[in-house]
Amino acid sequence: MLPKQWQDRLTIPVVMAPMFLVSGPDMVISGCKKGIVGTFPALNQRTSEGLEQWLIEITEALRTFESGTGKKAAPFGVNLIVHDSNPRLQNDLALCVKYKVPLVITALGAVKDVVDVVHNYGGVVFHYVTTKRHGEKAAAAGVDGLIAVSGGAGGHAGTLNPFALVEEIRSFWDKTILLGGCINKGNQVRASELMGADLAYVGTRFINTLESRAPQGHKDLIVKSKSTDIIHTPAVTGVHSNFIKASLKNAGYDMQALLNSGDINFGQKLTPSGNDSSTAWKDVWSAGHGVAGIEDIPSCDDLIDQMIREYQTTQ
Repeated sequence: MLPKQWQDRLTIPVVMAPMFLVSGPDMVISGCKKGIVGTFPALNQRTSEGLEQWLIEITEALRTFESGTGKKAAPFGVNLIVHDSNPRLQNDLALCVKYKVPLVITALGAVKDVVDVVHNYGGVVFHYVTTKRHGEKAAAAGVDGLIAVSGGAGGHAGTLNPFALVEEIRSFWDKTILLGGCINKGNQVRASELMGADLAYVGTRFINTLESRAPQGHKDLIVKSKSTDIIHTPAVTGVHSNFIKASLKNAGYDMQALLNSGDINFGQKLTPSGNDSSTAWKDVWSAGHGVAGIEDIPSCDDLIDQMIREYQTTQ
């Protein structure tokens, strides 16, 4: 089931996942114009003032598109880290209210007060979950959708098989389910629906687009990588996440220590320390097992058009 506000606004059931240091206005605007939900992390802008400028840019671009074409753009969304260590949460949430951001994606905390604030202006809240227990806690907080992040997804990923994860969530949840993990093509989007999801949550595939803010080296490494080149480790963010092994090695990580837990502290981790650029994650590159199917770097428009064609052939 899709949120009622989204009816007739999507060409295919896809949400472009928010990716740290990768997603930005160009990707979001391209996606929304093509009829998929574009999103980005609030922390991709280094200040709340910068976040506001992005919100102005996106809302004005989509308003101009709709008035000029008579078409409805897909909704866009902002990812908020709902964790005590994020010092910007309240300021960034206030900006979501000010600009009536259609979708807020919460991570590292399902908090009813945050959900209520978004609902008060008519917005939708989706929340990341990797287990049934996480899903039940988010459901109790009143979210509108659960993002089932299965094994092999990029970024903060779970370990469960997608069949099992969707099945367990659907056993208690009759609202929107999004499935994330290794979805690159339109036929895979359709497969996620057949498994019981309402929307496909696509991240790694969009790193390798022209509009992506990822450095060229990140994109080139994705093309070269296989699924076995991805490591699932808590050492970088404090939460188990998938990264490209070569980027961690090049950034100076002790490859033998990557299975040790790190500390969750977004206020500290997002602040560069001295001259160590890797502290700001400039050279630490995330990706999921879906790298195995990525061999090019198209524009967002071309990639989405291809996904639409692939999806339509499955109908």
